[in-house]
Amino acid sequence: DRPYPVALAEGARALSLAPELVVSLYLQAFAATLVSAAVRFVPLGQAEGQRILSELAPRIAEVARRAVAVAPEAVQDALGGAAFGADLAAMEHETQEVRLFRT
Repeated sequence: DRPYPVALAEGARALSLAPELVVSLYLQAFAATLVSAAVRFVPLGQAEGQRILSELAPRIAEVARRAVAVAPEAVQDALGGAAFGADLAAMEHETQEVRLFRT
């Protein structure tokens, strides 16, 4: 088993996808998840959520361009055990009692 971002990277490499495209799509999906939560938690309509995502597109593209330009050694030094820490947090979250969106 691998952390989700690592598995995604391995799959993208096997498909010969451009790293910048993969990073952009990953970030867009993450942003879409956050906007979707905001649409439910905040008085924010779906159209407003889509507008926010649209406005984030140039920033997401810029972050992806900058991310793929970083040397792999620098990424490893900067992130360290971030993927492991994220996995631990996800495992803890998975077992918590659901408190939101109960019907």
